[in-house]
Amino acid sequence: MQYIFSHLANLSAKAKTVLASTFAIIPALFPFSALAQTEPVAGQAVNGQTGFQLSVTPIMDSIIAFHDGVLMWTITLIVIFVTILLAYIIVRYNKRANPIASKTTHNVLVEIVWTVVPIVILIVIAVPSFGVLADQQTIPDGERKYLGSNVFSFGEVEMPAPGLTIKATGVQWSWDYDYVDYDGADFSSFMLSNEERLAQKPNEPRLLAVDFDLVVPVDTTVRVQVTAADVIHSFAVPSFGIKIDAVPGRLNETWFNARKTGIYYGQCSELCGKDHAFMPIAVRVVSKEVFAAWVAKVQSDGIEEAAAMLPPIS
Repeated sequence: MQYIFSHLANLSAKAKTVLASTFAIIPALFPFSALAQTEPVAGQAVNGQTGFQLSVTPIMDSIIAFHDGVLMWTITLIVIFVTILLAYIIVRYNKRANPIASKTTHNVLVEIVWTVVPIVILIVIAVPSFGVLADQQTIPDGERKYLGSNVFSFGEVEMPAPGLTIKATGVQWSWDYDYVDYDGADFSSFMLSNEERLAQKPNEPRLLAVDFDLVVPVDTTVRVQVTAADVIHSFAVPSFGIKIDAVPGRLNETWFNARKTGIYYGQCSELCGKDHAFMPIAVRVVSKEVFAAWVAKVQSDGIEEAAAMLPPIS
């Protein structure tokens, strides 16, 4: 009798585990309901978030529009169609309902349809995808227009030519920043340990706070030249919609134009060694007046004095 009760208890525990696992994956199967519970924010991810961070650049606008307006609808329709088709086949062609198996070897119409329809779907996905990719790779010149939140347009967002150029060099395991247009404005940015963060920047997130932020002006096109000193790194800031490899001996370029002040975090997105997870990117977007004063302070007194003049993040 004791063995029976013990066996039933084990079965009950296993059943609870299965039910818990089932309910745990429901948010993943229905991402829109999960997003309704946890709103995304600009600059960093939040617990329970499944969608993108809020956009503050035209590039991220187009990425979100492409994902939510083209990819998600396409994927959803394909999943619904395949599910219905599988259910129909299971019911219509099982052994009980169809005891005599068909000897049909092919059907010309079906073969044409299942060849042509995927091609059409890929074209529908590819056209806006190439546009978004071209926007990411083309540095503004003041004349070319960008897609923004309408990925099926020929470009509606006007972007000025770069007003600032920054060279970002990935190093195991930190980032070196050089303001190309300003002599003497260069520094290294290291992640703060948890003790340092609590002492210096308690309101900033763990593993993302750095000693010296990359400071840029708002509403300004910033060209970022990216390279590496040792191994391949990757410069990525999700709210800006930028991600580009930092390759030793090669100078890659990307750009952004942030329309809102604040601090935006990113990380190295290329496995680069044992401390890969500990080389964050913190970009602080300030007003043009504050940036002018900050960069002048860097040139005259150094990065520590310049960092001290910036107000703390609340």
